[in-house]
Amino acid sequence: MKKEKIEKLNDEMIRSQSELNDEPMAPNGEGQEPEQEHEQEQEPVDEVETLKARIEELEDKNLRMMAEFDNYRRRTNKEKLELMATAGERIFTEMLPLVDDFERAIEAMGKEPNPDPSLKGREDSMLSGVKLIYNKFLAFLAANDVHPIETEGVDFNTDEHEAVTTFAAGEENKGKVIDCTQKGYKLGEKVIRFAKVVVGE
Repeated sequence: MKKEKIEKLNDEMIRSQSELNDEPMAPNGEGQEPEQEHEQEQEPVDEVETLKARIEELEDKNLRMMAEFDNYRRRTNKEKLELMATAGERIFTEMLPLVDDFERAIEAMGKEPNPDPSLKGREDSMLSGVKLIYNKFLAFLAANDVHPIETEGVDFNTDEHEAVTTFAAGEENKGKVIDCTQKGYKLGEKVIRFAKVVVGE
């Protein structure tokens, strides 16, 4: 009886060993360890991709900030130039009536000589002084790119001229400026005072 039990136990052990030998083994014989190593290798790759995406995002933000700053700088410089031009325009515009007064004074002094011969030399000196100041005014305006608008014999231009009246002056003068009642001026290419003119019809 004992002998049969021993033989039966031996058969079970042999059968168990045979089943163990028949199980498929991993390529390297280490079970699940290669899969764990693959996961460990995958983690650094994912981290690199994340860092690349973060760098691209920061570079994009940096480019946007630089573009916004450049636009801000240009806008600020433009506003400064416009402010300076506006301030200069106001000063020059307020000076123009003084130029008009000098022109009227010169015209009046030249038309009506004093009947007293003893005052003729004094009047000539006064006229010369007024002309000197007037010419300095004109030189100052010209140095700052302020110049009168052309009116003599030119076609009427609504961008530069203001018609105060019309006058029948023949077909050849139709639509042309035939007289100027007040000079107009430009600062650069901008009109700071329209020329008041009479237009032929």
